[in-house]
Amino acid sequence: MMSIKQKLTGKPSIDRPWMQYYPQEMIENLTVPNSTIYEYLMYNCPGDDVVAIHYYGRDITWKQIKEETDKVARALKAVGFGENDEIPMFLRSVPEFISLLLGAEKIGASLLCRDNTIEENVAAVKKAGAKIIFAHDFLSQEDFNKFRACGVREAILLSPLRSADKSTLPDYSWDFLNSQYTDYPAYGPCTMTWDDFLALGENYTGEVEAPKDIHRPLFRAYTSGSTGPSKQVVHSAFSMVGAVQQMNFYGSSDQFRPTWMVTLLPPSLVAVVVSMVLLPLASNKLLILCPFVAAEDVDLEMMRYRPNCWPLIPMFIELVMRNGRVPDDYDMSHLISAGAGCEAYNNNQLERAQKFLNDHNCKTRFTAGYGCSEAGSNMSLPMSAHPIGNGNVGIPMPLTTISIFQPNTEEECTYNQLGEICQSGPGTMLGYDNKKATDNAIKLHSDGKKWLHTGDIGYMTEDGTIFELTRGSAPRYGGGDLATLPMENLLADAKIEGIDDEFFVIIPDEEHHRCFLPYLFVVLEDGYSVDDIREKVTECLEPYMYPVDIIELEERPFFHFKTNRIGLTNDILNGKFE
Repeated sequence: MMSIKQKLTGKPSIDRPWMQYYPQEMIENLTVPNSTIYEYLMYNCPGDDVVAIHYYGRDITWKQIKEETDKVARALKAVGFGENDEIPMFLRSVPEFISLLLGAEKIGASLLCRDNTIEENVAAVKKAGAKIIFAHDFLSQEDFNKFRACGVREAILLSPLRSADKSTLPDYSWDFLNSQYTDYPAYGPCTMTWDDFLALGENYTGEVEAPKDIHRPLFRAYTSGSTGPSKQVVHSAFSMVGAVQQMNFYGSSDQFRPTWMVTLLPPSLVAVVVSMVLLPLASNKLLILCPFVAAEDVDLEMMRYRPNCWPLIPMFIELVMRNGRVPDDYDMSHLISAGAGCEAYNNNQLERAQKFLNDHNCKTRFTAGYGCSEAGSNMSLPMSAHPIGNGNVGIPMPLTTISIFQPNTEEECTYNQLGEICQSGPGTMLGYDNKKATDNAIKLHSDGKKWLHTGDIGYMTEDGTIFELTRGSAPRYGGGDLATLPMENLLADAKIEGIDDEFFVIIPDEEHHRCFLPYLFVVLEDGYSVDDIREKVTECLEPYMYPVDIIELEERPFFHFKTNRIGLTNDILNGKFE
């Protein structure tokens, strides 16, 4: 371990103090291979006959993945897709998604994924100029007609149960699956089944594979829109492999082969594809896919599969605790990793989650991660010696440089100085599908590196630990900056009697240009009212943090797997809580 005090220059990008936490062998040997995703997975494949994926009672081997990928690549060429084409895909996290991604890579095309409103999905397809889309067979005729109106001539429809053993689906999965179908699903001569699509490839005799180019666009996904306008993020094989290669040891064990479960999170999210699907496949874990489950039933899937690794976004762990269906004597020691990415997690949430795990015999430290779609999902790993909490999101991944800069500049901050979190590394996106937006996010600094400016505000300690505090600057008229997480943590640490959960929503101040106002939302314990907590709230906040109003909710609301701050902002602006 290096002596930090002797080597620090004051610039994290030069010092890289977080490397003290990584083994010397990793530091010396870890590189990003110049390989396609397919080559990368095959290099790490433990054997053709090894089961790679479990999907509702069926085991899918690596040999089957290879064979299906070849069939899909040929079929894509047969229906007219080729190099540099965009292939719109509206599938859930099913095994066929993986062969479609790898098949697209083989022919030099890119997958276009979006999971927003039908109008937004149609707009993405129209912009791509695509004539064929992939969707599940519960696509409604009404929605298909909207795609047809923008130039789509055909839909290739996949049954969610094509790769499943139907007899193994629990009732709650059947209920969820049935709820996806309308009385009028898409039909007729402009639709084709997945198996008919594959059959077309059997007779294709032309060239299939495009020249290898690991830097061409491969995966296009849209940001969730939970913190601002949704943008299309473009990744290549290099950026996706670059992210996976840095964390493929996460959740591993030298004593057994871990299982890794992915529930309803869709592959229209970069984090799902890179960190939740490709990562376990590339690191010899058994990937369990069970995408057809309502959010409120993820606790049932956990108890059914007892996974060793399960991406526990805040929404999931909150629902598991909220439902009350996990018995007091249920043993959660099967989890060897547990943490919450996706959005900031305050001290109150962390404490409740850790207590829940400990009460169920899971001694794993519940951690908070950090990343974004633009950085290929994860940017940090929870290896810091600092206690979890107060915005601690760990240290940069081993091939990634993270530092803090004065917002919208390349003036680097020193340690413990607040600024904009910026990243430079192999997981960085190619860009958005808009050059101006790309140029605003990715900037070439005088050090010769391309830096991704995240817009997140935080600081870094002398050992390289990142503390992420809020999204952007939110000045309040009269002075003070409204940093969401520190404000929430002041309340969390005060342990105000009667508050079960609390979070702030920061909205624009309509009377003062470029200023903002804080609203506090609380979930209260039985028997308590807002009046009971109001004085205690103000006692632990600075005057500029005082909320305009304190609003009680029955439970924390979620949108696209994150706290629904945008919905609540609209409710405030529309006078719903007056």
